[in-house]
Amino acid sequence: MSSSQTGAAITARLDRLPSSPYLWRLLVLLSLGAFFEIYDLFFTAYVSPGLIRSGIFSATEKGLFGLPDQAAFASATFAGLFFATIIFAQVADKYGRRAIFTYALLWYALATAIMAFQDTRFGVLLWRFIAGLGVGVELVTIDSYVTELMPKSMRGRAFAINQSIQFLAVPLVTFLSWQLIDIDPLGIAGWRWVVAFPVLGALIVWWIRREVPESPRWLAQHGRIEEADKITTALEARIASETGRPLPAPDAPREEVGSASFSELWKSPYKNRAIMLAIFNFFQTIGFYGFGNWAPQLIAAQGVTITKSLQYSFIIALVYPLGPLLCSLFADKIERKWQICIAAFGTAVFGLIFSKVTAISAFLGQSVEGALTVAMIIVLGILITTTNNLLSFAYHAYQAELFPTRIRARAVGFVYSFSRLSTVFTSFMIAFFLVNFGTPGVFVFIAFAMAVVIVSIGVFGPRTNNLALEEISATA
Repeated sequence: MSSSQTGAAITARLDRLPSSPYLWRLLVLLSLGAFFEIYDLFFTAYVSPGLIRSGIFSATEKGLFGLPDQAAFASATFAGLFFATIIFAQVADKYGRRAIFTYALLWYALATAIMAFQDTRFGVLLWRFIAGLGVGVELVTIDSYVTELMPKSMRGRAFAINQSIQFLAVPLVTFLSWQLIDIDPLGIAGWRWVVAFPVLGALIVWWIRREVPESPRWLAQHGRIEEADKITTALEARIASETGRPLPAPDAPREEVGSASFSELWKSPYKNRAIMLAIFNFFQTIGFYGFGNWAPQLIAAQGVTITKSLQYSFIIALVYPLGPLLCSLFADKIERKWQICIAAFGTAVFGLIFSKVTAISAFLGQSVEGALTVAMIIVLGILITTTNNLLSFAYHAYQAELFPTRIRARAVGFVYSFSRLSTVFTSFMIAFFLVNFGTPGVFVFIAFAMAVVIVSIGVFGPRTNNLALEEISATA
């Protein structure tokens, strides 16, 4: 075997690749696959009024634990995500990024389609949980896939663009909900139309599968050197042709050495990283989904009608794809750990101000429906969404960088599972604070969580920007 065909040499060859249209094309295709998962994840907040309108959910505190059914719906979603990430994420390490990307997408599309035909609370929650299993595996797989295909110089931008494309789903789901939830097209409840849309993902998955190669890093780690070399050589030839100049020489190869078992996660330096990210994930999701999954209800709690709330939510949601696109301008220039800390601080501050909009409006003599009040709700919602965008793309890149290829999906799935476990409980906690303490109580809770995020990453997180994955893995 030649030196250019060792596993370490292949990763070095990948890391020296310059930015090119073909690399961005691969990223777009992977992101389109994730688009449907994000749509599925975010419709949790927006279809609940439709489920209430159909009589399947209750609008009062008659649901599980005496809280609204919205909380149980969100919890069923994230219970599925939790079990997927902690139990099944490792399948992408065993069977490959490409295969699991495909089958997880088909799984959740089928489960979501079945959920759209349910007429009982139990049926909706059951199939929501089953769909969550597929979504959870898919998101972990895509993070690993993007990390391994993209060169070290563009990983931050790649994740920013990836999330920008994924988050196009959020304004789409809010728009469809706004337009359809209160009507019954062709005699079918509007919420069913909104829920059924992700089934389109199953129709394009084979096209994406045909276009996107398996991760050469994963192939090399599993001893399939010839396949890895063939894919890497094709990438090099395509990119050299597009750029019109010779590729730079690879850096000296760095070997990854380890057992690829779960026990390795508890050896230095991965043990400390796993504990840090488990704590981080448990608390970060309180800020991200505490607003994202409850935006219509948090706006309605300010005294706005649910129809207006959905309209305002749609306007706020327009920033979801724009936020990561803006952040891509500095994604590889500012150290990723500090991006996470800045984002968490912004979410806390803007959230606390958002919770006081009604009081500020009353002080200024404005009505709840007044132009100034509406402007404050929308602007602050946009600011919270933007800082959450920054937090999301930065930490998705960050946690995937901190572990070696041989255990990346397993490790990311494990630490990521704590965010899913958190959301199972925080859905009820958000509902509790909203019912008993209003919007201010919710955002004090979120601010506390963001403080924990800042300490965990700011104090204990290593740096990763523009470093080879193998270099990050070897750093204690």
